Amino acid sequence: MYQKYYSRFLQAPSGAPSSMLHMACHSHHYWPDVTLDAVQQYWRDAALLADDKWGPIFEQKIPAWQAAVARTLNLPDPDRIALAPNTHELVYRLISAFDPGRPLRILTTDGEFYSFARQLQRLEELDTIEVTRIAREPYATLAERFERELHRGDYQLAYASQVFFDSGVVFPHLLEIAGGKPERTEFVIDGYHAFFARPVDLGPVADKAFFTAGSYKYLGAGEGLCFMSTPEGCKLRPLNTGWFAELAELENRADRVSFADNWLRFAGATMDYSTLYKGLAIFELFEQQGITVEKIHSHVLAAQRRFLDTMDAAGHPLLNRDNLIHHDLDRGHGHFFTFDCGTAEKSEMLQKELKSRAVLCDRRQRLLRLGFAIYHGAGETYGQVFA
Repeated sequence: MYQKYYSRFLQAPSGAPSSMLHMACHSHHYWPDVTLDAVQQYWRDAALLADDKWGPIFEQKIPAWQAAVARTLNLPDPDRIALAPNTHELVYRLISAFDPGRPLRILTTDGEFYSFARQLQRLEELDTIEVTRIAREPYATLAERFERELHRGDYQLAYASQVFFDSGVVFPHLLEIAGGKPERTEFVIDGYHAFFARPVDLGPVADKAFFTAGSYKYLGAGEGLCFMSTPEGCKLRPLNTGWFAELAELENRADRVSFADNWLRFAGATMDYSTLYKGLAIFELFEQQGITVEKIHSHVLAAQRRFLDTMDAAGHPLLNRDNLIHHDLDRGHGHFFTFDCGTAEKSEMLQKELKSRAVLCDRRQRLLRLGFAIYHGAGETYGQVFA
């Protein structure tokens, strides 16, 4: 029922339905058809209005985007949602707000996405940075172990993913942990694999935690537009700051660098806002059609259950329950499954085999990921994967 909104991707050049089964939607999600008109509108606005385009973008488009994100996540103050081309820029800007001359202790897990993991490794080369990584496995005790260390140690920053990028496992009770964090600790939730996939209610922790995500994955608006919600009363002064952060004071610049008490505190500099137009078009389409995150999640859960049934009957040597890292859909799972193939060579071989059968997926070393989206048919059994 949702496929009609993605016809440009799901139709073969001849106009017939494509035989490709796109199961890399957790990496690059197909864009709804409305995004074509949206990006063309951005071109017209940017090319014809020239510098005058900033008025509509900052006065209309950005507030509309912030309001849509706030509704999706139940955030009380849309004006506290900062924008940037990627989450790394936002998170590093936050890290830069800590005094570089004083020790900085960071608590995280050993399962964070590459950009944050690499950045921490580089920061650890400094004598003032200390990082503690809690092992994500066993997942059953992760929440208890992470929370115990959070309150035991003297941490200025804690960072964890709501859904782990490599396995699809949901960090149990993460929002509750963030809500009960020590006052001295800034808490960041990487929500990229949760946003617009799983229902998320940030209302209870809006004044406790930062939340980062973006449009590239499950919203399906493409790369180039990410956001970070900021707690009320945040007084951090990022060392990494751009001219957008003083838009309100350009005509009356002071000798001291000041920060607005809204999203501009973490703003950077000039960026391409074509994805902003695409994202707004998708929000508008879904609102008009009554497509909610809850309905999307329900559709994907049903697809995942059909996949597991087909898999169990197939007896595949690699795609089976023993190699599936996590499949407890009742306890919480992201919108993709991850199979541990044992070696990188085996996962690469399996990826190529699936592609030869018109099944597109992705891999992370020895892990092979198969994702599910609302543009998968309601009757799809995924037999093509196991043929």
